[in-house]
Formats: sequence, structure tokens, C-alpha cells
Amino acid sequence: MVDIKYLETQANEIRKWAIKEVYSASSGHIGGALSISDIVSVLYFNELNVDSKNPMWADRDRFVLSKGHTCAAVYAALAMKGYFDTDELYKFRNINSFLEGHPALGKIPGIDMSTGSLGQGLSAANGMALAGKMDNKDYRVYAIIGDGETEEGQIWEAAMTAAHYKLDNLCVFLDDNGLQIDGRTCVVMNVEPLDEKFEAFGWNVIKIDGHNIKQILDALSEVKQVKGKPSIVLAKAIKGKGVSFMENQAGWHGKAPNKEEYEKAMSELSNK
Repeated sequence: MVDIKYLETQANEIRKWAIKEVYSASSGHIGGALSISDIVSVLYFNELNVDSKNPMWADRDRFVLSKGHTCAAVYAALAMKGYFDTDELYKFRNINSFLEGHPALGKIPGIDMSTGSLGQGLSAANGMALAGKMDNKDYRVYAIIGDGETEEGQIWEAAMTAAHYKLDNLCVFLDDNGLQIDGRTCVVMNVEPLDEKFEAFGWNVIKIDGHNIKQILDALSEVKQVKGKPSIVLAKAIKGKGVSFMENQAGWHGKAPNKEEYEKAMSELSNK
């Protein structure tokens, strides 16, 4: 049986590390890192078939963080899994560190694709999933995209492609937190209804609370039963989740906390 409490604890640790990273760098994107932490926890500590001692293992599951600016959460999970020492997280975005502000393939152990230019990660995940099918491999491909990212046309080209090639070994999580750097997605460029759009493109669509560990687990179980089409999990989320003054605030999309804010955030997360 899956230990939900353990996964919740890991998600909380990911949030604390992400804040430490961004605070240490005085730079980074904390809002979205906090909103995906529960999904990242379930993926890395329950779902992904990976090996930190052999990061490039040919039969590993693949993961693509298409919204690469939220990498602080993924770096935290990788360090916690043993891909590299957690002390490296304090060097996040440092000129002498391998932990760049966006994931870099070939530089960071455990990273399967360089991302940062929004809209492109899903296409890369498609390629990995298609390659798996062509090579008769059993590995699965997972990706996280953002709701603001669906304003990019390439996302819909990739959505069409995934359905055309029946990539049922592909599972995408959409971080539906309703905010992007310029404000509310519905104001900047309304992307709703996302469920109907992906269904029209031929995808299996699942809607969940992105902070409910059980719902994330159930969605992943359902995805594995789907044949002949890719799956997307629309995860309703809160930007800045877990820190009261960051929650649902577009201003925390790409801002580092000062000392007082850092201490308050860490205090709140330490008391959860």
C-alpha cells in the first residue's frame, strides 16, 4: 500500500528546499515550483522507474519539465533521491554551479531534456514516447506543462501529434494554477475550456486536485489502463501552495523572498 503521509511529507520537503534554493540565489521562480511539488513528490518517490546511480539507464522512465523555470522543485527531488548532494541546492543559479536556472540535459544528473523555452517540452516528450514504441520499450514518459504555457501554439501541434501516434505511454500533468507572470491566465489569454480542447484533440482527460496525493495516485493508475491515446491530468493547483503570503499571488511567479519572507515561509512549512 502506498504511504500517502510519506508522499505528503516529501512534498513539503521539496517546497522547503525550493525556497532555500531561490532564497540562496536571490533569484528564481518559486510560485510554480510550490504548485507542482505534490505532483513531483508522487512522481519521484512513487511512480518513476529510475535509478539515481545510473541516470542514463536506457530503460528508465522519462520525465520532461516543460515549464522549466519551476526547476527548483525538481532539483530538490533529484537531490533527495540521491542524484547529487543536497548541499548543491544552495548553489542554485550560481555561475559556478551545474544547477542552472532551467534544466540542462548533460549537465544535471537525472534531467532528460533541456527546457525553458515554453511550449517545446511536450514535443520532446512526444519524441521520447514515440521512440519507446518504435523500440518496443516498456518505459513511460511523463511531463509537466503549465496553463499559461498552453497559450503557445506548439503545445497544440504536440497535442495533435501525440494523439495521431496513439502515444498511450505518455502522461502529461497540466499545472492549472490560473496565474502567469502577467496575471490571471483568463485575462492574459483565456485558454479554457482545457478539458474540452484536449478531448477534441483525442486525449484521455482526467481532472484532479493537484494537491491531493490520493487523487494524483489514482490518476496515474487510471492512465496505465488507457490504450490508444495519450493522457493529460488537469491538476487544479494553487500558485505558491503552502506559504500563506505567496498563495494565489502572480507577483510570486518569479521573485525571491527577502530574509524576513524566507524565515516566515520556512516557519510555515516547518509547522505543517
